[in-house]
Amino acid sequence: MLKQQTLKGSFTLNGKGLHTGVRLTVTFNPAPEHHGYKIQRIDLDDQPIIDAVAENVVDTQRGTVLAKNGVKVSTVEHALAALYAAGIDNCLIQVNGPEFPILDGSAKFYVEGIGRVGIEEQNAPKDFYIIKSKIEFRDEKTGSSILVLPDENFSINTLISYNSQILDNQYATLENMEDFPKEIASARTFVFVREIEPLLNAGLIKGGDLDNAIVIYEKPMTQESFDKLADVMGVPHMDASHLGYINHVPLVWPNEPARHKLLDIIGDMALIGKPIKGRIIATRPGHTINNKFARQMRKEIRLHEIQAPTYNCTEAPIMDVNRIRELLPHRYPFQLVDKVIEIGANYIVGVKNVTSNEPFFQGHFPTEPVMPGVLQIEAMAQVGGLLVLNSIEEPEKYSTYFLKIDGVKFRQKVVPGDTLLFRVELMAPIRRGISTMKGYVFVGEKIVCEAEFMAQIVKNKQ
Repeated sequence: MLKQQTLKGSFTLNGKGLHTGVRLTVTFNPAPEHHGYKIQRIDLDDQPIIDAVAENVVDTQRGTVLAKNGVKVSTVEHALAALYAAGIDNCLIQVNGPEFPILDGSAKFYVEGIGRVGIEEQNAPKDFYIIKSKIEFRDEKTGSSILVLPDENFSINTLISYNSQILDNQYATLENMEDFPKEIASARTFVFVREIEPLLNAGLIKGGDLDNAIVIYEKPMTQESFDKLADVMGVPHMDASHLGYINHVPLVWPNEPARHKLLDIIGDMALIGKPIKGRIIATRPGHTINNKFARQMRKEIRLHEIQAPTYNCTEAPIMDVNRIRELLPHRYPFQLVDKVIEIGANYIVGVKNVTSNEPFFQGHFPTEPVMPGVLQIEAMAQVGGLLVLNSIEEPEKYSTYFLKIDGVKFRQKVVPGDTLLFRVELMAPIRRGISTMKGYVFVGEKIVCEAEFMAQIVKNKQ
């Protein structure tokens, strides 16, 4: 099982803010398990902390702006993209101003900082949200859409489209997050010349220059207007008749703008709060639709907070019925586990096929067969027993016995024809033969039963 990760140490970056133009310092620190991404404004008296989640986004005009209780921090997406792509789950980010430094307009320096200090594995399991069916968000006004489909990993396809003779249609793809440093991280942000004056009038991009953005000149202006804009930006005068890309450093890739949009998607998806296993297909993305989609995903996660295990009935089991009989003393009609399909250091997934031939249906109930709840708990406990017995030497010589059951909830009837999926995990390491476990029973994607229980491992008399 993959574990949560944090930084091995802290690293600091300095630079000017894109919108404020002031000098800023941002420091990335290790954080404990289940911490997530949090941003702390250390320049303010009470040093408030903002959770980096989609609901805290208050503006997406030219970047992602987070806020809580009136305290804001902007231009966070490039840093969050670097953390997310590196597989870092927990990080405390401290900044001494209202935005992160823009640096060169990419995520390159954040990636290099992560590489310098390294990544540390933690004990808690990484909590993926697995996409099991199509989820789509569409903005009919702009023609933008984001679609996420089931996939074994997290991957992105993005298509951008502008009414521009210089930048028309481009696409970019990232199949593996391990390729982010070399394929995406160096892609810089971009702006059209026609957008610069309105942005300046709105009090934005005061720190923008040709060192931290690609400028696209695609609609001719008079030389006088072009010179005035160059003076405002503090760059040399250029020939207004020459259209194209304006930047000090040549394009890293011909499709660098599309790659940067992909980078932005990763940064905005980091605000979902959980790593995703799924393929994102984004058409004409931007921070606004990215955030709306991230909010929708957080709603989906809350509705399915505990996800059912993935079950492929054609795959060979980890433990078949014969191996289960070697470990458990239960026999018909009380062996309530048919097979084990997944097992890790602290969790197990088992299967029980409920048929109309189960003996308890004769009396529970003759005209409306329902599996007794106590037998669902018993089956869950047998799966837990397989987990703990599988971890000891000579498991055939031991049995597990209930000591305590807590927090039992029955959410839905179990009837003939249902396939029960059990996920049982240890709540703490086994000590002195005592184990505490949390178990869930699923039918399809729905939880039908859950419980916490304590069991003791006892050596058999014979």
